[in-house]
Amino acid sequence: MRISELAKRTGTTARALRFYEAQGLLEAGRSANGYRDYGERDYRLVTEIQTLQAIGFSLDETRPFVECLRAGHETGDSCADSIEVYERKLAEVDALLGRLGDVRASLLAKLAEALAKQPDPCRVPVAGTE
Repeated sequence: MRISELAKRTGTTARALRFYEAQGLLEAGRSANGYRDYGERDYRLVTEIQTLQAIGFSLDETRPFVECLRAGHETGDSCADSIEVYERKLAEVDALLGRLGDVRASLLAKLAEALAKQPDPCRVPVAGTE
């Protein structure tokens, strides 16, 4: 299939596909007239990249999954390198959640301090209850 068809089937753009190619994630064959030629394998690679990016993976982090598919595995996450990326990404998410927990705790403390400074917190009248 041509680049426009692959772009349409995957819901992306020809520009994005050319970028994937420039990054070494996609390898287009060439037809006799020089047009890029893609197959079902390429469709699978692009959908794998898109799925991973949708859950927060960088383009570079998708490489082991793409390589796993290229090696003939049925799924991109059936190789040790892919599992390692999952584990690394999960550790990053856990660290972010920890930091967010710290931020939340700080905000709660600041709010408590601010409320304690006010003898009679400002009250906004609700229409109909005055």
